[in-house]
Amino acid sequence: MRLKLLWVGKTQEAWVKTGIEEYAGRIKRYCPLEILEAREEKGAQAAVMRERECERLVKLLPKGAKLVVLDERGDQLTSPELANFLTKQRDQGTQDLVFAIGGAYGFTDGFRSQAFKAISLSKMTLTHQMVRVFLLEQIYRGFTIMNGEPYHHE
Repeated sequence: MRLKLLWVGKTQEAWVKTGIEEYAGRIKRYCPLEILEAREEKGAQAAVMRERECERLVKLLPKGAKLVVLDERGDQLTSPELANFLTKQRDQGTQDLVFAIGGAYGFTDGFRSQAFKAISLSKMTLTHQMVRVFLLEQIYRGFTIMNGEPYHHE
């Protein structure tokens, strides 16, 4: 199984970049990981920016990939539940599992409808920049749970 993370816009804060590099490096011990950035749209109405950004995200989706969107209306999973989800995808032979993080205004309904799963990391509103680190850390945590490693404590 290959993991791909798609998100909108360049990572701006140095501390966020450091967190991404840290957890991406850790994940790569378990499976291939690729991070792809779609250009952020600026200077238009929210609906127009959302539409253009989602058009760019679609172009980055590998054919046949299973898409998971991070969305405030998605399922909230515990870390062990995310580990079970990752295990199931691996065991079912999923080749490309893609997690997508939208821009400041989220996804269009059309893009969201292409996903086979939507997850939410929190009921609280988080910046789309910080979500990158939180998602990577949770994926790493999921792999350590899958492998019975002591990173996660219950």
